Parts: sequence; structure tokens; C-alpha cells
Amino acid sequence: MFGGSGVIEQLDDLGVSWVQLPGTGVDAFRPLDRFAGVTLTCARGTSATAISEFVLASMLMFEKRLTDVWLHEPPERWNLPASTLGTLHGRTLGLIGLGGIGSAIATRALPFGMRVVAFRRHADQPSPVAGVDVVASLDELLPVADHLVVAAPATSATAHLLDSRAFSLVKPGVHLVNIARGTLIDQDALRAALDDGRVACASLDVADPEPVPAGHWLYEHPGVRLTAHISWSMPGGFENISGYFLDNLGRYLAGEPLEGVVDIDEGY
Repeated sequence: MFGGSGVIEQLDDLGVSWVQLPGTGVDAFRPLDRFAGVTLTCARGTSATAISEFVLASMLMFEKRLTDVWLHEPPERWNLPASTLGTLHGRTLGLIGLGGIGSAIATRALPFGMRVVAFRRHADQPSPVAGVDVVASLDELLPVADHLVVAAPATSATAHLLDSRAFSLVKPGVHLVNIARGTLIDQDALRAALDDGRVACASLDVADPEPVPAGHWLYEHPGVRLTAHISWSMPGGFENISGYFLDNLGRYLAGEPLEGVVDIDEGY
């Protein structure tokens, strides 16, 4: 297991047959064809619990208008908010991606009474989570989502998946959450959608580039909640990754199929 792409060039010389990457995303190790002839695995699913909780917290913060309702001085009225608070119950969650993280988000959203609709590349496959409606195109998903969550891998096919055309199709006032990769969103198009109110709020744990440089508009825009790619964090997070590797090592030594195998052609 390693975390640096510089080692990749030496694989042929070292006689390596299996490489375990430390995270779920593999975009930092492109081009993946350098792994031809090598079994490549990632730590798929190890951060799904933490990230899905982060997404639910982001959606609840949006609906309940935290931190706007926190008091710093006596309000004009007690027991009556300045405007009605929102709810997740009855809202539609639109998921872009229904892998391990997307499934974990859906599993936690359904008990809140949300309708969950997911767009996945292989729409012919049934949902791994009961109660999730799978649609075959992004055009079907965007107009119905109150909360639009990006949970798809970063590949050549998903670069700028949400562009100006996509934002023209979203439900006005949508809350956008991105915990995948910044490259899936055209940030210029996002800024325009935020400025005209089509996107009410963008909760972004990822951006393009990372780290976001000083003075970037994402720090200043009132409709953006930017965090530093930390949604994966939880107690024991690093131990989960190490445990995943050790479990896979046991399978490797026993000649058993490995978990989290990356499809080099698909890019994830």
C-alpha cells in the first residue's frame, strides 16, 4: 500500500503484482494504464459512514438554517422564527452516484422520510438500497432534486458533469452538496447559478483546485459553505484503512479475490 504516484513508474522493475491505494478515489494516480498487468485496489467504503453523516449534517444545516438561527443577542420574539424552518421529510434527495458512499447516504436519508432518486451509469442494475428510485439520465434527476449530492468518481466521463446546461435544469433553490471531487462541477457555471439563485446553497467539501488558493471566490460567496476535504474524518478513520489493507492482504496470501478492485478501463 502506498500514497505516492512516484512509485508507479518502478512497478515493472519491482515485479509488483498488487497495489493497494489508501483511499477511495484513484484520480490522483492517473494515468491508470500504468497499472496494466497489476491488480489495483482501493479502500472502497472505508469512509462511507463518515461522509454520509457529513452529507446528512449539511442537508439538515440547510433546512434548519443553522447557523443563522443561533442567537447572539435577545431576539425580537421567542418561540417564533423569523421564517419557517425547513425539513428533510418529504424532500427529494438526488444522488449522482450510487456506489458505497451514495448507498450509505441513501440508507441514512430514507428514515428521515426523504424520497431518494439516484442517477448511476449502469441504470439497468437494481439499487443496492431498497426504496431508491434509479433513473437512467441526469436530465431526469436534476429537475426533481431538492438536495443534489455528488457522489460519483472523478473520471474523464464525469469531468464537469454539472455544467451550465445541467444547472439550467435543476430545481430552482436546490441545495448542492459535493463530497466527490471538485472536477465534477464547472465552478464558473456554479457561480452563475448561485448568483441568480437557481442554486440556493452549495456545500462543498471538495473543489478544483485543492487546496483552494487565497482570495478565491469560494471563500467569499455567501451561498457557499466550503470545507477542506474533511468529510471522511471520524474516530478510527486511519485504522479503518489499515484494517481494509490487512483484510485484503489475508485474501492475497490465501489466493482469494480481493476487495475494492479498480477497473482501469472504467477509471474507478
